[in-house]
Amino acid sequence: MPSPTTDPATDFVAATPAPAWARALRRFNDWWLGDIGGGPRVLKFAWIINAQKAGTFFFLGALMAFYAGRTPAATSTAAWIYLALHGSYGLVWLIKDLAFSDPNWQKRVTWGAAAAGAFGLAMYWSFGWLLISGTAQPRYPLPDGAWYCLCISLCLLGSVIMIAADAQKYYTLRLRRGLITDGLHRYVRHPNYLGEMMLYAGFALLVGHWLPWLWLAYVWSTLFATNMVMKEASLSRYPGWAAYRRRSWWLIPGLI
Repeated sequence: MPSPTTDPATDFVAATPAPAWARALRRFNDWWLGDIGGGPRVLKFAWIINAQKAGTFFFLGALMAFYAGRTPAATSTAAWIYLALHGSYGLVWLIKDLAFSDPNWQKRVTWGAAAAGAFGLAMYWSFGWLLISGTAQPRYPLPDGAWYCLCISLCLLGSVIMIAADAQKYYTLRLRRGLITDGLHRYVRHPNYLGEMMLYAGFALLVGHWLPWLWLAYVWSTLFATNMVMKEASLSRYPGWAAYRRRSWWLIPGLI
């Protein structure tokens, strides 16, 4: 991607346009999660997200109670660990939202978009159902204890990275606009997405089924990648962007 250019006379930096595929996907995502079905915008998208996060612990617990006695998977060690990880993550999200809510989720959406968003969020609940119902029959490539350690570590580290990055962005932008090039953003330009991908990868590894990976691949490729590319196109208008881009990684240090 070419670097933005600066006009020495005005010190104005011309932003690099986002690629056509990213602009097209952004229009689709805005329609799918904002305007589908038409009509008045009645609900904040944050309400839908927070309802799903708040209900995760109870939903997974109810699944375990329902399938208890029907399948040993319902009360397995993996199921209890999954409940702790995914259920607690939902509560952590709510605490984060109380402390520093993301303005991007405050937009109001149509009833159709609310239903589409609820369906997408419910797909994350399907991860737990696969494991607890016994539909998934995970065969871990490492001993169970070692695999649990890996999954728990990914979730904990991912949560911390995501929350720390969101907090840094929220409080920095309250004081000044422009590039954030220190802290977690010093080496990685999108640490909040990296953290969220890590924790959901931990969930998928624990479930040991192809469906979570299929859903995550869809979300990461159509929503996360689009948002990251569009964000970089927007940030390219700031002085110092080209140098920051050269010395930092897009998502994973040492890889991309």
